[in-house]
Amino acid sequence: MALIVDTGPLFAALYTRDRDHGACAELLAGADDLVVPTPVLVESEWLVTSRLGPAAFDVVHDDLLSGGLRPVDLTRPQWRRVRELCRQYADLPLGLVDASVVAVAEALGSDVVATLDRRHFTVVRPAHVDALTLVP
Repeated sequence: MALIVDTGPLFAALYTRDRDHGACAELLAGADDLVVPTPVLVESEWLVTSRLGPAAFDVVHDDLLSGGLRPVDLTRPQWRRVRELCRQYADLPLGLVDASVVAVAEALGSDVVATLDRRHFTVVRPAHVDALTLVP
């Protein structure tokens, strides 16, 4: 089953001083099918380059080119679902990136999400399962 990856674990896996570095690096290194919604890639690139410098994102590029990370572009129905989720959970507020993680998980039938964001992902109820399994 695909592991849908959010921004936090990608950043933590790259930043050795992050308190979640070990757990995230181990999780991502041990997974077979790492799926990254393209909005997560954009947010990750901004976060990594702004905090660690442009060269730090080369590791992500390498993983994309080697097939270690599978980028997923959202389809029109998934964008509709993102909008629906953002509206439904406006009081959180749930943003576009997190909503894209849920929409991709639903589309792929995966219930496992790599995230450090327990605040949003423990509240959101996906359409395909009662709750997402959050790792690490």
